[in-house]
Amino acid sequence: MTSVEDLVRHRSVLVCCGSGGVGKTTVAASLALCGASLGRRCCVVTIDPARRLADALSEGAILNSPHEIEGPWSGSLHAVMLDAKVTFDDLVRNYAADEGQAERILANRVYRNLVSALSGTQEYMATEKLFELHDEGHFDLVVVDTPPARNALDFLAAPSRLTGFLDNRLLRALLMPGRAYMRAASVFTQTFLRTLSRVAGGEIVEDTITFFQAFEGMEQGFRDRAGAVERLLSSEATSFILVGTPQRESVDDATYFATHVAEGGQHVGALVVNRMLPDLGAAVPLPDGEREGPWAELVGNLNDLTTIAQRQELLVEEIAARIAPAPVARVPLLGADVHDMYGLSHVARYLVPGAVP
Repeated sequence: MTSVEDLVRHRSVLVCCGSGGVGKTTVAASLALCGASLGRRCCVVTIDPARRLADALSEGAILNSPHEIEGPWSGSLHAVMLDAKVTFDDLVRNYAADEGQAERILANRVYRNLVSALSGTQEYMATEKLFELHDEGHFDLVVVDTPPARNALDFLAAPSRLTGFLDNRLLRALLMPGRAYMRAASVFTQTFLRTLSRVAGGEIVEDTITFFQAFEGMEQGFRDRAGAVERLLSSEATSFILVGTPQRESVDDATYFATHVAEGGQHVGALVVNRMLPDLGAAVPLPDGEREGPWAELVGNLNDLTTIAQRQELLVEEIAARIAPAPVARVPLLGADVHDMYGLSHVARYLVPGAVP
């Protein structure tokens, strides 16, 4: 069985997944920090709209392009805060036949609304950004911080959803140039367009048709790119890091996620359990005559913590059994929230012991 260190040293992509509030952003940044400390060129990407990554990295201006974080590591550390619209705009420019086609799409009202409102757009753009960073070859390791667990499945499904969208018969009819779409469209398509025109207005329908027709000739490029992204996510170069806490709901989330990842041809490479209580060993007996008072209260509290820690370890073992044979890294409950590089370094020492001085 590989270790977390093996993944950091030898994988090209690590995708951190888990339910909300379990510390995925912290773990993702710490894994990238481990990689940089081991001499690799690393980039951490977050698609979480919160600014926790920027805060933890002590940087106030992480944008859609890699921003280098200076530090005492032998490799390099960069960070990206995903901007879905900028990424989508760049993709349009990349696959447009010329600047005029790109500008027609970017100026279209349907496109502008699509970028901000279409379900799954952010997840697809995250996979696109991941593929872009990996494909350019500037980084040895790209670490991705995803939304909560079930939304992270949208991240995995985004490339195939785009392919399905582009293969839709109605879309293909609308992509045909000029008025030819009305001759080729089925009766259903024509009825749909007439109904939509009455409900939404002719101008919106015309904008929609114009938008789809502006994509003429580009759909194959998007389809090919989506296929390449799917292959990367399913390849040996990519591992998924499941982040959780020693709580009962983490067992359910881990089971759900591991099952769906396996169905998609991917695998969970490691489990990181955050906020573990320390195991203090066997219960401490009370001396005779010390059944009450401060000493008895202290011993009682210690014994309660020991009991909780043992229960947590049983939960960790249950989670690990359900996603076996992935290695497990335990991060203890810290005395303060991680909000700076010192805190990230502290977490990194538990993920890959010895990587960070």
